[in-house]
This record gives sequence, structure tokens and C-alpha cells, in this order.
Amino acid sequence: MDPETFRRDLAAWLDDNANELAPPYKGAGSMDEQMAHYSHVKRSLYDAGFGRYGWPESVDGLGGSPLLRAMVGEEINLRGLCDPNPWTMIEVLVPTVIEFARTEVAAALVPPFLRGDEMWCQGFSEPDAGSDLASLTCRAAKTDGGWLVSGQKIWTSFIQYAQRCVLLTRTGEPNSAHRGITALLVDVDSPGITYSPIETMHGRLDFAEVHYDEVFVPTERLIGEENGGWQVAMDILPYERSTTFWHRGALLHRRCSDLVAHLVANGDRSDTAAKALGHAFQSLVAFRSRSRDTQHRLANGQQLGVETSIDKILITSAEQQLFGAVRDLLGGVVEFDDDIDAAMWRTDYLYSKAAPIYGGTAEIQRNIVARRLLDLGPES
Repeated sequence: MDPETFRRDLAAWLDDNANELAPPYKGAGSMDEQMAHYSHVKRSLYDAGFGRYGWPESVDGLGGSPLLRAMVGEEINLRGLCDPNPWTMIEVLVPTVIEFARTEVAAALVPPFLRGDEMWCQGFSEPDAGSDLASLTCRAAKTDGGWLVSGQKIWTSFIQYAQRCVLLTRTGEPNSAHRGITALLVDVDSPGITYSPIETMHGRLDFAEVHYDEVFVPTERLIGEENGGWQVAMDILPYERSTTFWHRGALLHRRCSDLVAHLVANGDRSDTAAKALGHAFQSLVAFRSRSRDTQHRLANGQQLGVETSIDKILITSAEQQLFGAVRDLLGGVVEFDDDIDAAMWRTDYLYSKAAPIYGGTAEIQRNIVARRLLDLGPES
């Protein structure tokens, strides 16, 4: 299906089903409410066919360009039908699992994830290995029929709702760096997995600290080659900065429109408001222009790489510009008001403070651009 026809048909279907797909809660809702509604929206899209386009037939997809997936996420976020964060896991993990996992494993496990019947999570970061993944220590030891995994991960999103985890483990010598890493697809209900939720400053339990105590993982759950997990990780990270960022960019555009509407309704047409909104909108347009190019390179089959660090830098700037303007222009709303609208602005503002950290810190991304794209030489 060509993208123009797809978008027209998708928009018409969303219009026809607006009441059915609207969140049943006020404001942001609890995490349980958000996740239940996410599953409902995913299932509805999948059963209508729209959630299957852009994915290969090998995982029950209907084929077509990855642009079709980007359009679905964009429309959902522009309409405020679903939080973009759970959607992230599909766009981050599924393309790599399709590419590197055994065909029969991907065929069996990916469709329930695409339909919203399952949630997956990603076990990369550790207390001493965040942006420096090559120093991870969570270990997988060979045993009959698979591996035994022991170690610790942190900042694992949505594990309390997840059935599977794409996990990076150390299988080589302790000092083997990226050459001794192996990726595994682990069942979260396996004996030996325990986790403790981490509350963020915006009051959510998005993350968890996870412990693995001799967790058995069957041989067929290997993703890629043994000791080839670094290649898997490097394949995943650009996806995190492509379609998922496009979805979040749509949310930011909607929230920018909400801010304009709020200011107009309250008669604020000051130069200060105009300047702050102009800077925020400029940042959003810069990101959108860059991200659009990334979506088309992905659709054309080009391999995404370190250049997606630019996308990360731009969306970080846009998010902070926008919600910084919210705090400055809606005096006291973020800090003191307790109604539903204020609570959502507060959540957005506090979440934006994490933007320079999640998905790779701003400092690391600028280093990558300087050293690997601009060839400015190694760090001194």
C-alpha cells in the first residue's frame, strides 16, 4: 500500500473509532491504566490491519515500507490516544530480533508483541555500565541446553508488565570488552529473576533494578552469534533513535499546540510568550526535518548508524525548549497547581529533565558526533 493511501485510510479509521480508542481515564492515568489502554489500542490496530503493515510476512505482517509504522505512531500521538513510551519497545527491539534471532523464534514470539498481547523489555544498562555498554558484567555461563545468567541490570523499562527481555550478557573473558558480549531473549517469568521498581521524580514506576540469579535461557533464544552481541546492540540503538523518536516528536508537536491554545485562551499574546514559543517551535521543526530524513533512509533500506546521534541531540533540545517554555509561561502551574491539566504539564516538565540522559547521554552523543562524524580526533 502506498503511504498516501495508507495515511488516508488510517485517519478515516481512527476518526470512525475515536470513542473506542480514547483513553478511559482522565489526565495521564496510572501506569496500570496506561498499559491496559496501550494493549487495547495495539490490539485494535492489529486486528484492523494497520498494526501489521510495515512488518514482514514472516512475523504475520502485511509488508510495506517502515514509513507505514511511523505514520501509525504519529497519528496515535497527534491524537493523544496512547502514551508513546510503551510503543518504544516494539520499534527498538522487534527489527533486530527479526534480523538476528532464529526464524522460528521470531515467528512465534513477535506477533503477540505486535498485537499488544505481550510487552517486552530491554536489559542493557548496569550500575557500572550505562552509556559504556562494553564494560557490562552480567554473565551468561554455558550449561546443558543453554546458559545460566547471573548479574544485575538497572533502568529496565516496563519489566513488571513484560513477558520477554532482550538481554546483553558477558560470555567472553571479563576484560574482553565488546568482543565478549552475547544477546539473549529471556522469559521474564523464569526462576531466578527478581526486580525492584524505581520511582522517577515525576512519580512513575517506569524503571526497575533487575537481578538474575542463575537464570536458565535455552540455546534457541540466542540472538545473533555467541560473543556477537555487540553487533546486535549496535543494530538496536539506531532504531531507538529513528521511528521511536518520530513518535515522540508527534507528541511534542501536540503539546506545543496545547500550550499555544492555553496561552490564547488566557489572553497571553506578549512578546515574551511569542519568543519562547518561537524558540520551542524552531527546535521542533529542526528535529522533525532531521527525523523525516532518517525515516526515509530507513525505508530505503539504508543502514542506520552513529549519525542517529544527531537525532538524539535534536529531540533532547526540542523537548527541553518546549517544557522549559511551559514552566516559564504558565507561572506556577508546574510547581503548585493540582488540577488534571497542571498535573500533565508537571509530568511532562519533569520527564523532560531526563531527556539528556535516556537513550545515551547528551555528552556521549556530542562526543560521537565530534569524533566519528566530524573526525575531530580522540578525546584528550
